[in-house]
Amino acid sequence: MEGRYDFSGWATKNDLRCSDGRTIRRDAFKENDGKTVPLIWNHQHDSPEDVLGHALLVNKPEGVYAYGVFNKTEAGMTAKNLVDNGDVVGLSIYANQLKQHGSDVVHGMIREVSLVLAGANPGASIDSVIRHSDGTETVLEDSGFIYTGEGIELYHADEPEKKQEDKPMADDQDKDKEKEKKSEDKTVGEVFDTLNEEQKTAVYSVIALALDESAGDEDNQNEEDQNNKDDEEDTIVKHNVFDQEEEARGQVLSHSDMEVIFKDGKRLGSLKESVLAHAQDYGIENIGTLFPEPKALTNTPEFIKRDAGWVDDVMNGVHRSPFSRIKSVFADLREDEARALGYMKGNLKKEEVFSLLKRTTAPTTIYKKQKLDRDDVVDITDFDVVGWIRAEMRVMLNEEIARAALIGDGRLSSSDDKIDENCIRPIWTENELFAVKRTISFAAGATDDTKAKAFIREIIKSRKDYKGSGNPTLFTTEDMLTNCLLLEDTTGRLIYTGEDQLRTALRVKKIVTVPVMENLTRNDNGTTKTLQGIVVNLADYTIGADKGGAVNAFDDFDIDYNQMKYLIETRCSGALTKPFSAIVVESTAA
Repeated sequence: MEGRYDFSGWATKNDLRCSDGRTIRRDAFKENDGKTVPLIWNHQHDSPEDVLGHALLVNKPEGVYAYGVFNKTEAGMTAKNLVDNGDVVGLSIYANQLKQHGSDVVHGMIREVSLVLAGANPGASIDSVIRHSDGTETVLEDSGFIYTGEGIELYHADEPEKKQEDKPMADDQDKDKEKEKKSEDKTVGEVFDTLNEEQKTAVYSVIALALDESAGDEDNQNEEDQNNKDDEEDTIVKHNVFDQEEEARGQVLSHSDMEVIFKDGKRLGSLKESVLAHAQDYGIENIGTLFPEPKALTNTPEFIKRDAGWVDDVMNGVHRSPFSRIKSVFADLREDEARALGYMKGNLKKEEVFSLLKRTTAPTTIYKKQKLDRDDVVDITDFDVVGWIRAEMRVMLNEEIARAALIGDGRLSSSDDKIDENCIRPIWTENELFAVKRTISFAAGATDDTKAKAFIREIIKSRKDYKGSGNPTLFTTEDMLTNCLLLEDTTGRLIYTGEDQLRTALRVKKIVTVPVMENLTRNDNGTTKTLQGIVVNLADYTIGADKGGAVNAFDDFDIDYNQMKYLIETRCSGALTKPFSAIVVESTAA
């Protein structure tokens, strides 16, 4: 660069691990080498005034280096003063056309370089929609902002020229010589060890292909070796390509040995099995160095769990009280004694009589406890195992509270772990004053269509008994919802083309499927009843907890057993607080 530049710094550096697990690899932006891109303030693309100047990009072994020049505009001079004063010391890039192999980002185009405030997140993030091209490459259709956290180096017009290595357009021949020298200092094995797992696998494949193509050349070479075997100086010594030392060892793999191994690999099903089969014949040791360990697709283990979407509907729908003891008081005006009376002259006027109903719900404690050996906590470095455990505990705690409130925890009354149903009252088994019970009788051998029609009919007819707040939600099973949606008219067309039509017919605002409701039964005076659905507005269900219902977390260290123990718990109560605010639909076998 013959002209002057105002500052320089790393636009991006190699092996930068993004917060989403992707890694920027060497030469990912090599196509930007020598190109000039706009210099922007904080990735603002709305106005020409956001353009502060331009930046020359130079691709280096460590990453992409930028040499910036400010415009003579007011915005450019303001930005220059900020950089000179050290108020702004960070660079960030905006790139698109991103491609990756596995988790490695290997290609991209830098569209602009931005000045950003120091202290930005040093872990780059790439927001993208992923599609696959040919099975080996992943194309990221979106773009990303990448921040390295490196500082800016200043240059001033009155300074003498920088030494040669500071100039962006240094002598390419000198760089090439330096690279050649460094390459000559490395052995083949050392270069091989710098490859990632996918690159090593590709090398294995190339070697196998080369061996197949050179089978004829190998026969000719064997004849030549036979003719010259008496001449020690002309004897050809073959070395294993993976040997890191050049001196001949006592036992090495020859070209023909490798060919046998690769051919047997096709017969045995894998290269690994073939190498293991010939290990004793050829003296191969440390097999693990040839076959790298499998690599996890995600940083943390994935949970295998039930669909928990309904949990959020329950926890976000209930009413929350700032106190844990809930008292409900009602005046029952349904009896004739509570009616207004007519008066006949000369007769005695009678007093109104009605009863008061009161119910109190006390809190109970719900908890999750976990322990980990401290050695495991220290040794697991791939991810935050403690944070992962705590997240699992919170998810399962919320699911248990939602389950207890809707249908009960399902444990036997004799179980020490049962959640007291007098403290968190399940809507399914609530008193008739709060939850209206409706029963459908299914004949033996009834079809799914018959059951679905009866269910829909009962929900619609019982809607008149609902006295809860607003428009309720239907909680049911996936099987019942499917049966309802598959109903056909006499011409074979679906009656309900989607959940919206079914929801409108049932007069509910939402249909939520609950996996734990499948095949739930209870004994009612000797009759087995199967739960089919619950219609309720959860705003009428109150969860009471002191101190705002905070979930408390504790951890402790057991010095005797060298264990870390973790506890998460909450103390709360729960109950319907409005009469006739729920409809429970059950079925019996006729």
